[in-house]
Amino acid sequence: MVEPLPDRFDVSGVTSEGAAWLASTGTYPRGTLAFREDRPAAPVVLSCGSAFDVVNAPAVFGRRMLDRLWDEGPGSGPVATYRGRMLLFAAPGTAQRLPALLEWEEWGSGGASERARFVPPLLCHGTGDAVTVPPPATVPAAPRTGPRPPAESRWLVAPDTRHPWLPTPAILLWAAIRAARSAARRRVPEPSPDPRISIFPRADQDAKVYDVSRRR
Repeated sequence: MVEPLPDRFDVSGVTSEGAAWLASTGTYPRGTLAFREDRPAAPVVLSCGSAFDVVNAPAVFGRRMLDRLWDEGPGSGPVATYRGRMLLFAAPGTAQRLPALLEWEEWGSGGASERARFVPPLLCHGTGDAVTVPPPATVPAAPRTGPRPPAESRWLVAPDTRHPWLPTPAILLWAAIRAARSAARRRVPEPSPDPRISIFPRADQDAKVYDVSRRR
C-alpha cells in the first residue's frame, strides 16, 4: 500500500479555460464540455498525443519528480493524482522520447546498471492512448471535525489556460534522474520485488506548497 500523499497543493478545480484545453483533445470537444457541466464530480477520459502526453508514475517517485521540478527547476504543467498514481502532463512526443533518454543515460528501469533500480517503470501515454483524470471541480466535502484526509484522486496543479506550459522530455529526464539520485542517497529504492525494502518516504518529510506563479 502506498502512503497517501500529504496536502501539498489544494486548488479549487479546473478553470473554464483549462477545461477547454482538456476537451480539445477529444473528437467531440463540445460533448466533453457538456459532460463536465452535467457531471462536475465525474472523472474524465482524455486522449493523449495531440495537446499533451502524460507521464504516469508511482505516487512516491512522482512526488519526488514534482519536488525537483518546483524546488530546482522551471515548475510543472498540470499534475493530478489518480488511484495512487501521479499523472504529469508533458509536451507531445514525451511518451516516445523519455524512455529512450532514460535508457541512454542508463537510468531506464530495464537497464542492467545498479542505479537503474532506483527508477520505477514509468508509464508514458502518447498518441493512441487515453488516460482517466480526476473530476474538473473539487466538490465541497461535508463538515468535519478532524483533519481532512488526503483525496485519492485530485488535481495538484489544475490547468487554468488554453495554452499551458508543458515540460519537455529533457526536463522530465532531469527531474527523474534527480528523483532517482534522491532515492539512492536515502537507499530507499522505488517499488522492488524485495519485500524487505520500504518504498515509503521518511515520516519526517515536510509537506510543501507549490508556487504556481512560477508556471510559464
